[in-house]
Amino acid sequence: MINMPKGTKDALPKDTYKWQYVESKIRSTARLFGFDEIRTPTIEFTELFLRGVGENTDIVDKEMYTFMDKGGRSLTLRPEGTAGVVRSYIENNLADTGLPVKLYYIGPAFRYERPQSGRLREHHQFGAELFGSATPYADAQVISLAKSTLTALGLKDVSLNINSVGCRTCRPVIEASIKSYFCERIDELCEVCKERLIKNPLRILDCKEARCKEIAANAPYPISNLCPECSEHHQTLVKLLNDTGVEFTVDPHIVRGLDYYTRTVFEFISSSVGAQGTICGGGRYDNLTATLGGKPTPSVGFGIGIERILMAIESASVYCGESSVPDLYIVSAGAGLESYTFSLAEKLRASGIATESDIMGRSLKAQMKCANKIGAKYVVVVGEDEISTGLIFLKNMKTGEEKAVDIDAIVNILLASGV
Repeated sequence: MINMPKGTKDALPKDTYKWQYVESKIRSTARLFGFDEIRTPTIEFTELFLRGVGENTDIVDKEMYTFMDKGGRSLTLRPEGTAGVVRSYIENNLADTGLPVKLYYIGPAFRYERPQSGRLREHHQFGAELFGSATPYADAQVISLAKSTLTALGLKDVSLNINSVGCRTCRPVIEASIKSYFCERIDELCEVCKERLIKNPLRILDCKEARCKEIAANAPYPISNLCPECSEHHQTLVKLLNDTGVEFTVDPHIVRGLDYYTRTVFEFISSSVGAQGTICGGGRYDNLTATLGGKPTPSVGFGIGIERILMAIESASVYCGESSVPDLYIVSAGAGLESYTFSLAEKLRASGIATESDIMGRSLKAQMKCANKIGAKYVVVVGEDEISTGLIFLKNMKTGEEKAVDIDAIVNILLASGV
């Protein structure tokens, strides 16, 4: 027997209706905000992520699935969605359609990391990207889209944290102050943070190790060293969120794990998904388009982990609908009637009735048992007498009620019943 790879998971028929519920809410909410769907390849050239995500990130350094193809080219399974969307935005000249360009995507991402609850090596993301606006109104709109999506999904125990990590003007000052602080305490840092101190000192603020968190509590925060423009941007965003009734907390520890973020960063946290409670993360990335070879384009976006959303939905007992069941099961009451019941089933399906009939050669009793097992809403038994008279007994499997109906009228009867 060949098992699935570690860190992957099958979405079985008993659960896929929940995925469909989540995806339908995502699509309908994105439409309200004017975001159009984009679908990018699962594989990209490795250089896209080296340049876009950043060589000093955990994703690039430790987590990417990278391989050489038969042409000797280095390809990578996408570890996150933003870089591919930016590549497509540039390559397909989407700016020509008029700014802002607002896109969303739903698809898999791949990271080689230790599998844990809500974090798989193959996971799925809903992401949204807004290109072309440098104003805090764009930040507020993207945050509102994320919040509205979570609300539409029925999630209530969700809190928003925001921060600012500055821009190219003030980032050197921010990093210098943080580096100076942690250099005096380098012996107390975990081994990972000792490396971060050299490569990406801001990431130390986000470390989950207890001792590093304790040390970081008194570190100079990025928000304390913003340039006037970044400070004004942040304060305007704060005012916009307050004015629109969005509850949030300014959390100076948020820096996010990707190199491309500038100015605004944010996270939505849910207590329903355990210690790693982040179900949505995002921010502004004004330099990424130019880094990947396009024209400088201010941009902002986010990513939501769908597996984590499903965990939160289950924890909150959100009603997602039910798995699909047939409207009708046609039971064949005798040998030689298979062709008739098969044709009747085809006719009913063509009229919009989800119909099942026996294709296993089961006995009448076994067919009735099967209809009950798969949850058919109604059952009809077709025998020689029913065919000759044109009348069949329609049984409501929930109430047990039976009534004789005309075979030719069954479509209208079932549609009228609301199946």
